[in-house]
Amino acid sequence: MAENRISASLAPADKEAVMQAIATIREKLPFLVDLTTDERRTMLKMGDKSRAFVSIALEVATQNSNFLPRSFDLEEMRRDLALFEALYPVLLSLTQLQELVDDTCIAAASEAYAAALAVYSYAKASGDVTGLDGVIDEMGRRFNRRSKKKQPEVPVS
Repeated sequence: MAENRISASLAPADKEAVMQAIATIREKLPFLVDLTTDERRTMLKMGDKSRAFVSIALEVATQNSNFLPRSFDLEEMRRDLALFEALYPVLLSLTQLQELVDDTCIAAASEAYAAALAVYSYAKASGDVTGLDGVIDEMGRRFNRRSKKKQPEVPVS
């Protein structure tokens, strides 16, 4: 069997505590938005170089607000940048946590599936599986492949 990378369990009370912590995070961030795929694709993205650009633009706008149109909301720009700066470390931390949870789920699922394949293989090879023939057949259906191509009919002469 393959290397066992994870051997752990999550107690129901711990799972509930984690779910409550996630609920608390959502409660503390009631302003979070849910973008559509199209909105995500079409919005401007702010990377590291853009962050410097935005900071400089805010400073220029703050010191020289006379050239901005009256409709320009400098305070909203300030709030947007401050929110981004406050959320960015949270995003990094949650992203790292999500990657760890993803990797752990993948490892645990892989190990469980590998063990299931071993059980199936041992059961098939054993021959001494009285009363398990139906279950083994059912497990084997997982591997049945249906031909996608229809076999050409041979004309009868």
